Amino acid sequence: MSQPSEDDPVRRRSERMARFFQGVMRRQVAGHFRALRLARPGLPELDADRPVMVFTNHPSWWDPAVFISVHGLFFPGRLAFGPIDAAMLEKYRFMGRIGLFGVDQESARGAAAFLRRGSAILNAPDRVMWITAQGRFADPRSRPLGLRPGAAHLMARVPGLVALPMALEYPFWTEKRPEALLAFGDPVEAEPGDDAGVLAPKLEDALTRTADDLAARAMARDPASFETLIGGTRGTGGIYGLWQRARAAATGRPYEPDHAPGSER
Repeated sequence: MSQPSEDDPVRRRSERMARFFQGVMRRQVAGHFRALRLARPGLPELDADRPVMVFTNHPSWWDPAVFISVHGLFFPGRLAFGPIDAAMLEKYRFMGRIGLFGVDQESARGAAAFLRRGSAILNAPDRVMWITAQGRFADPRSRPLGLRPGAAHLMARVPGLVALPMALEYPFWTEKRPEALLAFGDPVEAEPGDDAGVLAPKLEDALTRTADDLAARAMARDPASFETLIGGTRGTGGIYGLWQRARAAATGRPYEPDHAPGSER
């Protein structure tokens, strides 16, 4: 039996493996965060007949895990793909089976390979590319975002591609575990004649506006401005958690695991 081509992310991808790791990552997110929350009004309406590139900031190691966790919620029926450092893919080769493909970020050859593979992936409307467009870890409040040019070049090469900005933050609010917060901005579309030089500032501006909006919501600490996508782990655990349970039982009141009222929303 022939093996899937190492240079063809579409052939190499296994939907069965992708669904399995989606479940794994959702459990990881639920176990390590108070909740995964999406800023209202949520996902913009998108044309089902056009491929999508979700481009994001890159505040944390958790970003790809979040992408895997939420892809099926936002894009049921669409196949997920994304670039990853080539050395990382070589070390964890199974990632190729869930739609990730290797990129050498420090060479012109690697950039050309990214555009070649990305264009081939996005030549069908049922594909979504997830890109941490900063290409490096960066604090979510740092400005300018300094997006790398790959996303703009890819958009210029793929007719009809819709670029969707998504911002991420992982702040601590009132509970033991941090929040995982997401926000979508307005989709960006190329106008006739737009090249990468024109598209790059459009993408930068769109993601900056989205990240600024999410930062304001994160600082407000109001769960009501978000929709909870994945409920996480509540309570402090340990000895203090046992004491809380015992105190509630002794006073006849219901056990409330959260530190602050209303954070369960």
